Amino acid sequence: MEEGEKGDEEVLGSSLTMEKVAAAKQFIENHYRAQMKNIQERKERRWVLERKLASSDVPKEEQINLIKDLERKETEFMRLKRHKICVDDFELLTIIGRGAFGEVRLCREKKSGNIYAMKKLKKSEMLSRGHVEHVRAERNLLAEVASHCIVKLYYSFQDAEYLYLIMEYLPGGDMMTLLMREDTLTENVAKFYIAQSVLAIESIHKYNYVHRDIKPDNLLLDKNGHMKLSDFGLCKPLDCRTLSTLKENEPMEDENLREPMDIDGCIPDADNRSNWRSPREQLQHWQMNRRKLAFSTVGTPDYIAPEVLLKKGYGMECDWWSLGAIMYEMLVGYPPFYADDPITTCRKIVHWRNHLKFPEDTKLTPEAKDLICRLLCDVEHRLGTGGADQIKAHPWFKDIVWDKLYEMEAAFKPEVNGELDTQNFMKFDELDPPTQPRTGLGPSRKMLLTPTDLSFVGYTYKNFDAVKALRNSSDVTRSTSPKRPSIDSIFGDLKVDFTAKGRAEETDEQMYASTGDAMSP
Repeated sequence: MEEGEKGDEEVLGSSLTMEKVAAAKQFIENHYRAQMKNIQERKERRWVLERKLASSDVPKEEQINLIKDLERKETEFMRLKRHKICVDDFELLTIIGRGAFGEVRLCREKKSGNIYAMKKLKKSEMLSRGHVEHVRAERNLLAEVASHCIVKLYYSFQDAEYLYLIMEYLPGGDMMTLLMREDTLTENVAKFYIAQSVLAIESIHKYNYVHRDIKPDNLLLDKNGHMKLSDFGLCKPLDCRTLSTLKENEPMEDENLREPMDIDGCIPDADNRSNWRSPREQLQHWQMNRRKLAFSTVGTPDYIAPEVLLKKGYGMECDWWSLGAIMYEMLVGYPPFYADDPITTCRKIVHWRNHLKFPEDTKLTPEAKDLICRLLCDVEHRLGTGGADQIKAHPWFKDIVWDKLYEMEAAFKPEVNGELDTQNFMKFDELDPPTQPRTGLGPSRKMLLTPTDLSFVGYTYKNFDAVKALRNSSDVTRSTSPKRPSIDSIFGDLKVDFTAKGRAEETDEQMYASTGDAMSP
């Protein structure tokens, strides 16, 4: 008996040892890969600055000062990297999003005073629901894709229980809020936001990412009304495993209609599905349920492409289907395949040829209808399958100047009163007072490495822009001197994205104590 217990202990010990070995290997590989990448990026920044200065009319003495400024920034950046970012560095403010996996909260960085959106995800939930790769992909996409069409990531870090993403705060709310407020958009307004969506989707496709969850909830507006793509990832996505029986040639029988989307029973006669079939009634039904569905466990499949539901295998073209569904909703008022239960919606999507219709009282231009139909179709004929240029060339966009889209005045300007204004987001009650955890963070975290830690090695990220923010906050307290050209002004005047090359990624060194056992997280 004792020998058996001893054998079990040896097996357990061996398993834990192998996990530590795997974590150490991953840590070392990530560390040196990041080191080499950082060295190369520093060289590139220096080279770009010298090249731009050489072709500018900046005096020689000022050129030397600007190069010294860059060197000082690089030093500060390295100092920032050594600082172990944690929740204690932020003042937690209003909750602006909540779902099954965590929450999104407004926060203020204590040192710089900058306002950010903090997304917090519970590790155990990510593991138990099999979302480790999803959350890694989100972090990687935000860290790697340098585009003004994508919400900017400043930091990512973790503690014993949670993963954190510190992102730019876009106070204009999301497209879902705008659609609920306006019912429908004019073609000119819809064209502006669909065009910006095309640029955003194109920017992630260039990095070989497929979003797979394009929907109005993930199209966020900045204070000026310009749209950026994000993925707050808090709403439970449709569990496609329950749809494995969907077939293209399967008839839609009445007995398949179940799970009404009237999730709190507030709509009269919701079970009598024939009572809201007119376009106006359908619009009202959709609006009453839309916000609740977004934050419920029911989920909404309205924007999912048929090839995704049928598990045929899919690529980037599935994002263009989603964009077509959003365009339809902008102009009509509700998604093209909306039904009062998710299974019926899925069946309508699969049988899209029979169910893609435009209400008779909807006045759309022929070009708008044509674009919708060429996005909501089979993969072989879908616009965008050969690249975003196919969509850009469509006649509906004939008056769009693509490279000036983010420079012009937005089609809609949200009401925003100050940097802390959250009026364009839902109100959420505090479940617990926002406390600043003092354990399980940074070098103080002294515990045995767990499989949870191993799953999220390499999650930490710091953006070069964060250095600029911290530097600017300290510059305010310094005495003023005669103004001279700055690095930012030189790069700005020359239309060069300095910070695009200034992203920096580092391994999760805070998972490992700086002293003691090298494998303690």
